[in-house]
Amino acid sequence: MAILYADVIIDIALATLDKTFQYKIPDELMDKVSVGCRVRVPFGNGNSIRSGYVTGISNKAEYDEGLIKSIFGIQENEEAIEGQLIKLAAWMKDRYGSTMIQALKTVIPVKKKVKQVEKKYITLNISPEEAKKLLALYTKKNHKAKIRLLSQLIDDKEIPYDIVVHKLNISAATIKALEKDTVICINHERIYRTAVKSDYGRTEAVLLNEQQQASADTFIRDYDEDRHGTYLIHGITGSGKTEVYMEMIRHVLNQGRQVIVLIPEIALTYQTIMRFYRQFGDRVSMINSRLSAGERYDQLERAKNGDIDIMVGPRSALFTPFKNLGLIVIDEEHEGAYKSETTPRYHAREVAIKRAQMCNASVVLGSATPSVDTYYRALSGEYKLMSLTKRAKEGSILPIVDVVDMRKELLNGNRSIFSDRLRELITEKLERHEQIMLFINRRGYSGFVSCRACGQAIKCPHCDVTLTAHNYGRMVCHYCGFEQKLPKICPACGSKNIAGFGIGTEKVETLTKQEFPEASVIRMDLDTTSKKGSQEKILSDFADGKADILIGTQMIAKGHDFPNVTLVGALAADISLNSNDIFAAEKTFQLLTQAAGRAGRSSKQGNVVIQTYNPDNFSIRTAATQNYEKFYEEEASFRKLLRYPPYSHLMTVLVTSPDYNLADSIISRISTTIKSEADYAGEIEVIGPSDALISRINDVFRKNLFIKTKRVQTMTDIKNTIEEKFKDTKNIIILFDMN
Repeated sequence: MAILYADVIIDIALATLDKTFQYKIPDELMDKVSVGCRVRVPFGNGNSIRSGYVTGISNKAEYDEGLIKSIFGIQENEEAIEGQLIKLAAWMKDRYGSTMIQALKTVIPVKKKVKQVEKKYITLNISPEEAKKLLALYTKKNHKAKIRLLSQLIDDKEIPYDIVVHKLNISAATIKALEKDTVICINHERIYRTAVKSDYGRTEAVLLNEQQQASADTFIRDYDEDRHGTYLIHGITGSGKTEVYMEMIRHVLNQGRQVIVLIPEIALTYQTIMRFYRQFGDRVSMINSRLSAGERYDQLERAKNGDIDIMVGPRSALFTPFKNLGLIVIDEEHEGAYKSETTPRYHAREVAIKRAQMCNASVVLGSATPSVDTYYRALSGEYKLMSLTKRAKEGSILPIVDVVDMRKELLNGNRSIFSDRLRELITEKLERHEQIMLFINRRGYSGFVSCRACGQAIKCPHCDVTLTAHNYGRMVCHYCGFEQKLPKICPACGSKNIAGFGIGTEKVETLTKQEFPEASVIRMDLDTTSKKGSQEKILSDFADGKADILIGTQMIAKGHDFPNVTLVGALAADISLNSNDIFAAEKTFQLLTQAAGRAGRSSKQGNVVIQTYNPDNFSIRTAATQNYEKFYEEEASFRKLLRYPPYSHLMTVLVTSPDYNLADSIISRISTTIKSEADYAGEIEVIGPSDALISRINDVFRKNLFIKTKRVQTMTDIKNTIEEKFKDTKNIIILFDMN
């Protein structure tokens, strides 16, 4: 029998989650040891028996075989949640490309050095009769502090430590002396920091309409019959998808199982968590990057201990260590925020489906504008499709949409950022004391700074991008953070004709205040929401009517429900169409449809103004009519013709290096290697290599190539081939991006 070796990680709760140890698998354990299982191994010079988890198995010894110890045994009858997450990490490593350590750090809640919060209690450790005798002795000796404490303990038995120290004025020395004499004992209670304020009242479940109830009933019937799959709720904006989620969640909780709810933006967390909290109380928590390390770790511990049943949060919440997970909900499933930009570059939707399969759970996806890939799978029967075609609130109707051709505005002499129609509607809504949202797909003051004399745009010295001007007199690179003062003359030709081009949120805010001085205006983008709690304050102030106009980037265009918002203006609707992205039309349609859905969500008529220089583009036309099916039909036919996802799989291979020639050489060798592999002949198409869209970031050069294939397994095999053949190449990083 061939010798097999297991990579074992000893303590996954430590911050130093960066080392595995190799152990030999004994013959008697060959059939029992697998990735994710918990084993007992001899560790250290003294060979003390420690617990660990298997993270990988191979037939190759990494060290002198005589020095490799054998696994002592496995932990029988123990299905720890860490084991499941390690199996998930192993799948992610294989699917997306990364080291096992990188994958583990993504899925395992690593314990950092955070201060635990404890509450201490002082308890009487002797009988009341003994205490009374001792009290008489203390009285005789005039031990005043001991008299005060013992008298109180005879009455109350247990008193919080803080009260003893601060209210009874008992010194630490007195407490220690009584503890030493076993008169009292000090009990410690771990207090977990909560991420949600608990002073919100509970609300009753909403009565579902016929379509909502039908969707919930379909899920519940399947769940009760132990049929766990993936569902897509395709509902127009305002159709009440969240209420359907809640009905499904309520059923899963009644089975004694737990739920993860993923949302795309941190900005949505507060509003969403409150809706869930008012339904399900303090069994709900949230997690996001704005929490402190202590708050974040405590939420994961509460989940692991069974103190909560629902975790709400962005992508990382997917790895909440629930031991009996029954449902994963992914709201606004089309959002790009569900795709990780760091290694492993996983997509939360795919990983959620894999995790659900591992624990016999269900996945529910929801969107008014589902991704083309998801809708394709729903139509093909891989996912179960549920449709909500009308708004949930009585009297709420879809808004009236005006598509304004900004080319005609310019011909008519209007050089303002506001079309005549938008200006007219803003004035009208302000007079009615209704609210307005204006969004633009860019933050900052101006898109870029360039010289009118020589045409030179000012670029970041470390990245292949232009600097963005901000109204505090600085230019910033939004990729590496480089910053410099806004120049008064062109650094290339010395001309004074240098200025910002394009428009950003700051400039929109300035021009809006000039155009409508009577209106109260607030702005929400990455620059105004950098401080903890700033997002919640902006959203809360707007919801409370403290501002008339909310200006922002994409984060204001999605998911929010403000009943008094009756006008949404898309100031530069076609910015996203001009990106070098094969999914540009899809992203534009989704953004405009979601933005339009913020208007008229109560009984008041809503209006949407889409300002564009490309009014005939099919993504803008279909967004204006909120006709997803028509958009899908056109986009899908385009994708099919060019063999783009979902009709094939597309893998990007990105090579980065501070040495341009090395990056160029390696990407060329990768291309040659893949094309020469006989196993892939006729099954793949290789495009490139070429410079990446942004060819340099922070003085690191970037080269890529694209590989199309019909089968997922072929894509994985190619990735594995590249990893194996180039794993020892120094001074480069190879990254993979799937679909």
